[in-house]
Amino acid sequence: MAKNEDVIEVLGARVHNLKNIDVTIPREKLVVITGLSGSGKSSLAFDTIYAEGQRRYIETFSAYARQFLGSLERPDVDKIDGLSPVIAIEQKTTSKSPRSTVGTITEIYDFLRLLYARASDAYSYNTGKKMVSYSDDQIKELILTEFAGKKISILAPIVRSRKGHYRELFEQIGKQGFVKVRVDGKVLDIVKGMKIDRYKTHDIETVIDRLKIPETPAKDGDDGKRLSESITTAMYQGDDVLMVLDNESNEARFFSRSLMCPESGISYPNPEPNNFSFNSPKGMCPNCKGLGELHEVNLSKVVPDDSVSIKNGALAPHGPQKNNWIFKQLELIAQRYKFKLTDAFAEIPKEAQQLIFHGGNDKFDVESKTLGITRNYKIEFEGVATFLQNTYDAAETTSLKRWAKEYMDKIKCPECGGSRLRKESLYFKVNGKNIAELAHMDVVELASWFENIEKDLGETQLKIAGEIVKEVRTRLQFLVDVGLTYLALDRSSKSLSGGEAQRIRLATQIGSQLVGVLYILDEPSIGLHQRDNQKLINSLISLRDIGNSVIVVEHDKDMIESADYVIDIGPAAGKFGGEIVSEGTPSEILHHNTLTAAYLNGSKQIEIPEKRREGNGNFLELTGATGNNLKNVSIKIPLGVMVGVTGVSGSGKSTLINETLYPILNAYYFNGVKKPMPYKKIKGLDHIDKVIDINQSPIGRTPRSNPATYTGVFSEIRSLFAKVPEALIRGYKPGRFSFNVKGGRCETCRGGGLRVIEMNFLPDVYVECETCQGKRFNRETLEIRYKGKSIYDVLEMTINDACDFFEQIPKIFRKLKTIRDVGLGYITLGQQSTTLSGGEAQRIKLATELSKRDTGNTFYILDEPTTGLHFEDIRVLMIVLQKLVNKGNTVLIIEHNLDVIKTVDYIIDIGPEGGKNGGTVMAKGTPEEVIKVKKSYTAQFLAKEMAIIA
Repeated sequence: MAKNEDVIEVLGARVHNLKNIDVTIPREKLVVITGLSGSGKSSLAFDTIYAEGQRRYIETFSAYARQFLGSLERPDVDKIDGLSPVIAIEQKTTSKSPRSTVGTITEIYDFLRLLYARASDAYSYNTGKKMVSYSDDQIKELILTEFAGKKISILAPIVRSRKGHYRELFEQIGKQGFVKVRVDGKVLDIVKGMKIDRYKTHDIETVIDRLKIPETPAKDGDDGKRLSESITTAMYQGDDVLMVLDNESNEARFFSRSLMCPESGISYPNPEPNNFSFNSPKGMCPNCKGLGELHEVNLSKVVPDDSVSIKNGALAPHGPQKNNWIFKQLELIAQRYKFKLTDAFAEIPKEAQQLIFHGGNDKFDVESKTLGITRNYKIEFEGVATFLQNTYDAAETTSLKRWAKEYMDKIKCPECGGSRLRKESLYFKVNGKNIAELAHMDVVELASWFENIEKDLGETQLKIAGEIVKEVRTRLQFLVDVGLTYLALDRSSKSLSGGEAQRIRLATQIGSQLVGVLYILDEPSIGLHQRDNQKLINSLISLRDIGNSVIVVEHDKDMIESADYVIDIGPAAGKFGGEIVSEGTPSEILHHNTLTAAYLNGSKQIEIPEKRREGNGNFLELTGATGNNLKNVSIKIPLGVMVGVTGVSGSGKSTLINETLYPILNAYYFNGVKKPMPYKKIKGLDHIDKVIDINQSPIGRTPRSNPATYTGVFSEIRSLFAKVPEALIRGYKPGRFSFNVKGGRCETCRGGGLRVIEMNFLPDVYVECETCQGKRFNRETLEIRYKGKSIYDVLEMTINDACDFFEQIPKIFRKLKTIRDVGLGYITLGQQSTTLSGGEAQRIKLATELSKRDTGNTFYILDEPTTGLHFEDIRVLMIVLQKLVNKGNTVLIIEHNLDVIKTVDYIIDIGPEGGKNGGTVMAKGTPEEVIKVKKSYTAQFLAKEMAIIA
């Protein structure tokens, strides 16, 4: 290896499962850290190297500043030399806020806002004419030339098209010394107590001055001076707008310091970047508050069946008639509009229906013939729809909000059409496009729009916009380079996959052009099709070539082969890992005797099944799916087989399966509330009896969560301990064996096993609790033993040991066996969830779902289950999934990994590209049939993988 300055040297790393390892990493190279899932890759890259880099950065602040930042713990390592500033690009860092979009994360939208604030043309939303603005001197110049020899009045517009009697306003104008006003085109003297019709809309202007402009005006004469003063006064009174009235022809002309329509007189404030931000009150649409969507009550959900009467529950939110205030009001409405609550809702008069839905106040009298008196009744009804809307808007609890949401639809905001911006902001245009139209284009379209922008900008605009255009172009190019061509800037960031979000951050980092930085990435190839893999690798190489060190935690074969240096951690996972089993260039590690090398050099591989399953003859047919970019897609899924859904990133796989198919199935079997994307019809639901969805959301990441609590096996174990004779004598219930509840836990550390000692200016120190010695439970609880083991001993067991220990208890054994089957036999039952790797967490989730009893007719949906998995882990996972299918279940996998795709029985490939150029079915059939389809990208790469040239 090179001399000392060119390396990062890590000595004695012991974080998590690392076994006191020493490792030397070359600087300014692309280094891949690989190994089995859970072997310690992230512990070395993130929890040791990145954590130490962060800590050193924070150490440079003063003690005063550090107390606000909170200090970082020093990782358990003897020494790290040669460390540069570190930037980590992880998967879990995107914002889940509905206000965050691709444009705001990449900062491209900020540049667009600047472009529109400085170089756009404004147009009137009334007349479509270009807006103009003048300085006071220009206004004076125009008045003197255009109105030469004419008698004029200078007016200040005060009220525009508003109702009211305006008595106080006239008084106020009179107090300021003005004697005349122009109301609706007529000039009137201000008199005491003057007021106008309050129910009509009015235009009111104050008459500031009346003067005659000489034929040959002298700019600096008395006339010019008087005109200047009148203009200043009119601008002050009229909020930067004045009106010049030709007294003879009665024609008015507007002038403004701000942008103004010369015909209608409407004016816009001078544009600032904030006027184009949907997160600022200056720019956001006032109706939807910048979200672009609203929840609106759907009356057909409030009254699902109008043949039912109110008494029998026609109003779904309120149910059948009860003895409460709402139904008393409904009885009054029935009395007022002469119908009965037992009448079908459809027969109720339309006026009464309006009152029931939208509310109102009404008084009416009823004569009692028997008593000979008149009774007064008062209706004060909020209205069912209004009540639901108010509940949703002001609900303090999520359950109330969810209840109201059941009767509502999500709609595009009618005022801004989903653009999120106020009306005025949408009438600023560059080259005929407003900012929302640009944000709606995908990256490729936007890049080509910016290519030719110079031809369409004026000279001054070009001067102002030159730098901005350059910045936007380079940033768009970086998004293209990392394979994100199909995204639009207005795409919400919460709809991005982990890999997409990570590649966006990568593009932003490449855009910042920093040098001498150490970048650490966590599996950036997730969710990326083989076709775009090379683009990603090239981006990382360009990051390296400008003088940065790049460390990537990765399992992808292409990435490993493109690296300058590879570090393989193993030999197994968990406590059996944490050692460097081989390191060197990709060609060197091929000859080492390790699992990774065996898969890379082909001596070990995931086998292609000899025979593909035919299925049970039944199908699930989905017709006419048109959500997002899907182009009227119809698919026929064979049941009883393993199905792979493939296609380039952004082609519409998730829309088809997660947003359309799964919500339909979930609503059918479990009354799920999520609304599927639009589709025409579905057939074959009676051939399956339940659906299980295993997506990518992380499992609980708190120190109190562990595999035993997450999978639910701990509840069974606690119940078992509560049945031990000694526990029954003492009257212990299952809650006694929980470390989260008072009673059985150690109260000194509250069941945490550790105590925090606060050190001012230094990181908090965690020490073992001296009362329970880190065992989390009190002495009495630990005295209860099952087969000689206390509850603490059980939590310390590995899954493999626990399987043997609980073999006789079917309920517990079934759940533990599934965790062991997915390859996690080495973790302990009580291991904190925060210390699990991404791949381990994904498989615990998988095991939890797989341990639910399958019926032989279950439909499993897995979204990229190979996230964070090594070749060997994938092999183990596929064995588990194949067993499920062999029992008759259907497993549908959305996947890019070719090792998985080549082993499925049936493929549905969506493409051809991402974004609006995707959304059609490119190929379907067995892998052998699909590889013959030349125009499918998946087929091209699958053919190479299967060593068959199509």
